[in-house]
Amino acid sequence: MEMRDPSTEKSIVLRIFWVCLVLVVFLAASMFLGLGIGSTSRDLTGVWNLIFSGDSGDSTMAAIIWRIRFPRVLMAMMAGAVLSTGGLVFQALLRNPLAEPYILGISGGSAIGAIIGIILGLSRFPGVGITAFAGAMVTLVLVVIMSTGNASLKKDSMLLSGVVVNAFCSAVIMFLISLTQNNKIHSIMFWLMGDLSSSDLDQAAILALCIVPCFAVIFVLSHAMNLLLMGREMAHSMGVNVGTVTGVLLVTSSFMVSATVCHCGLMGFVGLVVPHIFRLALGPDHRVLVPACILGGGSYMVMCDLLARWIPRQGEIPVGVITAMIGAPLFIMLLKRGKN
Repeated sequence: MEMRDPSTEKSIVLRIFWVCLVLVVFLAASMFLGLGIGSTSRDLTGVWNLIFSGDSGDSTMAAIIWRIRFPRVLMAMMAGAVLSTGGLVFQALLRNPLAEPYILGISGGSAIGAIIGIILGLSRFPGVGITAFAGAMVTLVLVVIMSTGNASLKKDSMLLSGVVVNAFCSAVIMFLISLTQNNKIHSIMFWLMGDLSSSDLDQAAILALCIVPCFAVIFVLSHAMNLLLMGREMAHSMGVNVGTVTGVLLVTSSFMVSATVCHCGLMGFVGLVVPHIFRLALGPDHRVLVPACILGGGSYMVMCDLLARWIPRQGEIPVGVITAMIGAPLFIMLLKRGKN
């Protein structure tokens, strides 16, 4: 059983505190920009007064900020936190920086389940949420079976299996869309590319109830993820129940990713970009990386959503387009680095 040094534990707590403090400030700033900038222009000083001083002189602007932009910013923040933390977990379990829910097909499986739920006419919650989680679990089991044939995880074979399964999921999604009525195709296609435009406070509350317990579980197991990075045998010798920890992390991550896909659609490469940046900046300790990915991932997605609303002269583009345009070049760069 591993013995922990009290002085080391104290320094880790202080490090987590300072990292969280800085990232909370950054998250608050990004949320303020997300609330203040949009198609209906207003100077940021006026938005500051409206938010913090209760200036309700402009009732129209107040309604836009609190009823339209605030739920959207909340959903973007939670989606970024979930996808970033999910990517971090899969990278730790597979010991591969290229692993993340989108590339492994977990997000695609959730989308298939969600589309089946929509076609069957189920309610968004819990009906479509359940089918999305079932799709994620089927995909996860399929990837594990294809990569190993037994209960153990092999990092490279699982990643390659995930890429294949993700391609298959894309084909199934296109097939299901071809069976959909014409009047639903546009909305489904927009949702698949990452759509936050229909966010409301009820959806935000439901998603928060789903993901906050998952964050707690992952943080509790963050030290076990550190030990798993040293190898399954080494982690077992240091007191980690490898099978149980791996199973809990996989199911927990798949659940929160499927809940996010159900409400927000597909937003690729978030789980690749954010953990990679923080791992370079903060090192490999998951006790620091987990809260960093939750706060930093939320900030990242709020800024991506702001770009999705700000770049077009009229209307908006799906936020998944922005995340893919940023993440795909980074994915290629990491692949080349891996080959070298």
